[in-house]
Amino acid sequence: MSTYLTKNIDMRASNVLKVMLMSFMILAAAAISMQPVSARGAPDSFADLVEKLSPAVVNISTVQTIEQPDRRRGERPRMPEGVPFGEFWDQFRDRFEDDDEPRTARSLGSGFIISEKGIVITNNHVIEEADEITVRLKDGVEYEAEVLGRDSLSDVAVLQIKPNNGEKFPFVVLGDSDKDRIGDWVIAIGNPFGFGGSVSAGILSARNRDINAGDVEYIQTDAPINRGNSGGPLFNMAGEVIGVNTAIISPTGGSVGIGFSIPSNDVKRVASELQEHGKVRRGWLGVGIGPVSKETAEALGIEFVEGAIINRVEPESPAAAAGVEVGDIIIEWDDKPVDGPNSLSRLVKRTNIDQPVDVVVVRGGKKVTLSVTTGEFQQDQAGNQSSQEEEDEGQGRDDDDHALVEGMELTPINDSLRRKYNVGDDVEGVVVTRVARRSPAFRAGLRPGVVILRVNQTQVKRPSDVVELVEQAREDDRKSILMLVSLRGNTAHIPLRLLKERDQDSEE
Repeated sequence: MSTYLTKNIDMRASNVLKVMLMSFMILAAAAISMQPVSARGAPDSFADLVEKLSPAVVNISTVQTIEQPDRRRGERPRMPEGVPFGEFWDQFRDRFEDDDEPRTARSLGSGFIISEKGIVITNNHVIEEADEITVRLKDGVEYEAEVLGRDSLSDVAVLQIKPNNGEKFPFVVLGDSDKDRIGDWVIAIGNPFGFGGSVSAGILSARNRDINAGDVEYIQTDAPINRGNSGGPLFNMAGEVIGVNTAIISPTGGSVGIGFSIPSNDVKRVASELQEHGKVRRGWLGVGIGPVSKETAEALGIEFVEGAIINRVEPESPAAAAGVEVGDIIIEWDDKPVDGPNSLSRLVKRTNIDQPVDVVVVRGGKKVTLSVTTGEFQQDQAGNQSSQEEEDEGQGRDDDDHALVEGMELTPINDSLRRKYNVGDDVEGVVVTRVARRSPAFRAGLRPGVVILRVNQTQVKRPSDVVELVEQAREDDRKSILMLVSLRGNTAHIPLRLLKERDQDSEE
């Protein structure tokens, strides 16, 4: 009996211990799972990944011949015999002339191999105008590089290095730059300040950064990037290239934790076009565009929408063929939202040539869907002219020759004004000939020489047309009007605030 009770007690104690141990393990696991993601995701070391990837990262050096300006201005006369120190001055002249010989400039950058056949990706600005390009691998072996293609708008260049004796080069893979999340770890390998094979680590800080450089939206990272890192790869933790390190923002010239990389998905598209066609073919719409502000929407009498307003439609362009009109606001391109002029410009350029896409515009307060077939963009084609911004108040009266409206004097267009303000023969409208400094027109950016083409989507030919449309807007309790203006061949929509009181501010 006693033995049985003792065994029974021992078994119960054992079960209690097991339960307690299991409970502890569950609590510990729960505690671990509650740790911040960064505490769980931070690698102990990047060494294994770097060891695997670094052989495919290369140093790029270039040599460029720079012609010196000819400062001799023809043959210099030699000093007459007997002139004191004449021989000295002749020798000085000879040395001066020697300085006019061409000089060479050298630069350093980074790149990476994406094929065992020796295809190298780098930045266009690393190799632009170079006479000689040398690619050096991690083991110190150097190769002369040939440019297969380069593109200034995306700042991507593709090089070819030739293998010796059929060797195969180490290479890395271009990954999907849309897949990694903000906050994920990334590493940069490159050639900062000429120190080859340098590694830095950080996180993916942001996406879709517009730094007004080219036609891409950049990845932002805090992984230190310095001079010489340009053209080098930005890797994710799977060892895939998700960006090409290109630019930094820095008051000192060194890294302050704000670096930018071209997304790998853009690099794939550009590199493929360069290898296949020797250039990048981009879509073209044939419009001048500007931003949509709340004042613009208010002047149009519509709810504020993000998009790009059409300032100009080129004749015989894809936009003209599709029925796009001046004043349309494009809010959607091929099922993708348009949040501004830069957004639309990039979406159009990424569209395949001769590909029809559905485009949603706001016209007269209603949504209209158009089918647009893109043309091919050329470097000299304009396509993204922004409108100026706005502000405050003014008024008007008219007579046969001119009118004073919201602080600006308007005059019918004539040959004299065309010559004075360099207005094209095909431009029809009303010329601004004077602007009061403290007027709403001045604050909106209007200046003498601007030609008003339309007011609230209505064409104007005389100053009285503008006055009537302004008065109509007041009667409709509008706070502003929307003007389509032209200056030196460029057009833009400008919202103009209307004065509540009819006091003419004509002071200069």
